[in-house]
Amino acid sequence: MAYTLQVGAIRCHILSDGLHYVDGGGFFGLIPRVMWEQVIEPTPTNLVPCDSRALLIESDAGLILVDVGNGDKLPAKARERIGLGERNLRLVGEIARVGYKPEDIGIVLFTHFHGDHIGGATRWAEDAGERAPIPTFPRARYIGNRIELADASFPNERTAATYIADNFRPLLDRNMLEIVDGPQRLAAGVRTDIAPGHTHSIQVVWVESQGESLLFLGDAASWAVHLQRLAWVPSFDILPMQSIETKRRLRHEALEKNALLVFQHDPQVVTGRLQPGKRGPEIEPILTEPAHFDASL
Repeated sequence: MAYTLQVGAIRCHILSDGLHYVDGGGFFGLIPRVMWEQVIEPTPTNLVPCDSRALLIESDAGLILVDVGNGDKLPAKARERIGLGERNLRLVGEIARVGYKPEDIGIVLFTHFHGDHIGGATRWAEDAGERAPIPTFPRARYIGNRIELADASFPNERTAATYIADNFRPLLDRNMLEIVDGPQRLAAGVRTDIAPGHTHSIQVVWVESQGESLLFLGDAASWAVHLQRLAWVPSFDILPMQSIETKRRLRHEALEKNALLVFQHDPQVVTGRLQPGKRGPEIEPILTEPAHFDASL
């Protein structure tokens, strides 16, 4: 579902590449199920729903798209395993619903190189004799972090399943992928920051205009509860102790700016703001969705 909102003079659209399912232990790590199931009820096989959101920013530098979801290259078995279904062009359809086409996108920013964040960067060529991946956004300048590219290019046993060359190699071959170091200013009021923890150099995105702020957290805090409870670190995070310190810093900055927070994977809380609480900052949900369950999974 697409949401359109205004951050000062900058219009933003929160889009989705579709709901899918992930093992609850992935998002909640060492936290006992008896605690985290109070936040989200799992299926009988311990799966929890997971959204895959993207942010489309109407900036003075053109349209900026932050992350692109799983995309449409996943084989049928992989889709079935995560309950993604057969509906193609999910994110592209959301982009169309807010009035744009893939050719309109000027910049695609990768927060990091995991498959559920950059899979939609390429698609299968419809007329290729062999299945060849081509850019989904043919006129865009794709931007990714240098350390993220290195990790994706030389994965280890733990990361090989989520770093897929077909998601980024065709962009490198066409000189469409710009590799950067450190924080970047993408447009007036749009900047990135490095937020290590989930990966070594994952990026978050700030949109700031006329005294208002939005923070797209990505997997630095992919669910609202992860930012509210610092010790709740997903087992996906390769640097768990650094995740805690990154969240502590982002929480402080978000409170100072009264930033609207966008949660990329939370199936229930789309956006929220931090408010002081008796036991520390708490998330006040702004945009919410009902949780969806498929008992057959």
